[in-house]
Amino acid sequence: MNPELSAIQINERGGVAYRRPRATDGLRMWQIARDSQVLDVNSSYAYVLWAVDFADTSIIAEVDGRPVGFITGYRRPDASDVLMVWQVAVDADQRGKQIAGTMLRELFSRSGVSAIHTTISPDNDASQRLFSGVARSLGLQFTREPFLEAELFGDSHEPEDLYRLSPA
Repeated sequence: MNPELSAIQINERGGVAYRRPRATDGLRMWQIARDSQVLDVNSSYAYVLWAVDFADTSIIAEVDGRPVGFITGYRRPDASDVLMVWQVAVDADQRGKQIAGTMLRELFSRSGVSAIHTTISPDNDASQRLFSGVARSLGLQFTREPFLEAELFGDSHEPEDLYRLSPA
């Protein structure tokens, strides 16, 4: 394995450290997702596995050594230069401090991708504003298209639109 890829890089901004996740972060990631009360929560095992297998395309934000936010992502199988963002979560007491936006910009910068994709339900104005602002700050176009219909989910899940942050 490339030692550079296995190193945990820490960039600190405003008292918040941003780094790659590790297996020991998985339980805390699950707790943050659960406590958000808005994310679809996966099993704790899924977050541990995500922190191991997708560490290069995910990020942790921590304050005083404690994870307070995360983003999980992966490279799209059909477009390896695109980062697909799966989940973004920040502890309630840390919201409003631009942690989510900083995590997205850090992840974009260190991932070496040219674009970010994500899905957002039509009623999630906060996520739409977050990704729109990040696109603007990175000089990327911000577009939306219908993607996954609600009927695909088999429960009360909203449809998911695909948002693209891509070069102009």
